Order: sequence, then structure tokens, then C-alpha cells
Amino acid sequence: MSLRSTARAVPQLLRTGLAETVAYRAEFVVWMLTTTLPLVMLGLWTSVAADGEFRGYSSPDFVAYYLAALIVRNLTGSWVVWQINDEIRRGILAMRLLRPVHPFVAYAASHVAAVPLRGLIALPVTVILLATTARDSLTHDPLQIALILPSLAGAWLLTFAFLFGLGCLAFFIDKSMALLDVYFGVFAVLSGYLIPLSMLPSWLPTVARWLPFRFMLSAPVEVITGRELGAGGAAQLVALQWGYAALILALALALWRAGVRRFEAVGG
Repeated sequence: MSLRSTARAVPQLLRTGLAETVAYRAEFVVWMLTTTLPLVMLGLWTSVAADGEFRGYSSPDFVAYYLAALIVRNLTGSWVVWQINDEIRRGILAMRLLRPVHPFVAYAASHVAAVPLRGLIALPVTVILLATTARDSLTHDPLQIALILPSLAGAWLLTFAFLFGLGCLAFFIDKSMALLDVYFGVFAVLSGYLIPLSMLPSWLPTVARWLPFRFMLSAPVEVITGRELGAGGAAQLVALQWGYAALILALALALWRAGVRRFEAVGG
């Protein structure tokens, strides 16, 4: 299918994705409730820092960090790995392959369509809390503020592409969903989801700063809070994030092509 034809199909795919999100709103809300771990960590670390700074973080700093993490997680999380696994297991992926739009585009449009509803639920209260309780711990640099949306978009694409590739492993192995548990455990630690990367012990912060997991969550949080980032540092961080997104996307699409060839050969 040509790029022009795909572009014409995207608006309809977005409308369909939005309709599906509204139709399955109960499942959508349950999924969002599973992303509230930052609130638990917020309560823990603000109590630790109640009497003074801990590892360079004051109580307002922890509030800013974890509320920003909650925003990023809600706006960039993805369930595409479950979709791909389910469609492969039940054989209904064959119907998707007959459609004139690349499945990656169709999956992506479905997930993008849910972002406004996530924002409607997650942003109002969180932004108000940030503005009232942690304003001084947020960036006030105009360039960093301008980079917030590109960084969120990069985190979304990187996360989606990574999980898309992880879902493609179902073409090759029966227990691919078990790898999702491994992924989430690694992600929770090395993305800054549980604790800020600078608070990791020993050599882990240095390693974590160069792995793709940082750019799925910590990078946009760093841009939002402006912590230890100058204007040039924020721009370099976002550029590296998009480089990772392009690399992971290319690898995921290559894995998809290999998997589809195997799927068609087996399905005959």
C-alpha cells in the first residue's frame, strides 16, 4: 500500500481506535489503574524525605518526579504485546494481514487514539498537584518546556516499538508472554519507574543512563523536572531518545517480517 493511501486510512483507523476505547472503557480504566505504582512510591519517598533531603531529593522533588512519572507512564504505556499474542494464538492475525494497511500502522493508530482519553483522566489532577505542591521542582527553561511534547512522543514510539517487537516473538516461541514479565521487571528498575536512576546502587546508574529503558520514562521526566539538565543537555537527551526509537522500530519491523513469513508458511 502506498504512503498516500496509508495516510488516507489513518483518520479512519484513529476513529475506530477511539470507538474501541470508549466501547471497552471498563477495561481501559482497569488498565490505567495498574499504572499507579508511582503514587505508591511517592508516598514512600516523601515520608523518607520529610525531615530533610535524601540522596539529593527533597520532598517536593519526589512529588515532582513521581507525578511526572505517572503522567509519562499513562500517556506512553502500551498493551500491543497482548494484542499481537492473542491474534497469533487464535489465528485471527490472518484477517489483519489481508487488510491494505501495514499492521504496525493499524496497531499504532489504535493506541494513539486512546492517548487523549488517558490524558483526560490522568492530566487534570496531576497537573494541578504539580503546580501547587512542586512548582519549584519543575523546569522553567523555555527550551526544556518546548521539548516536553517531543520527549513524550519519543517515549511513546520507543515503548510501542519495543513492545511490538516483543509481541512478534510469539511467532517463534510458545511462552513469549513470560518474557513480558522479565521486561517489566527490568523496565521498572532501569527506566526510573520505581526510583530515580541516580538513586540506584553502585554502577547501575551509569549503565541505566545508556540503555533504552531510560528513554521510555526517565528521559521525559528529566525534561519535565529539568533536574541536572541544561538546555543543551535536554536537546541531546531527546535526540538520543529518538535515535533509540528509530533503531528499535527498525528491529521490530524486521522481526515482524520474519515472523509473518513463518506464520504464513505454517498456516499454509
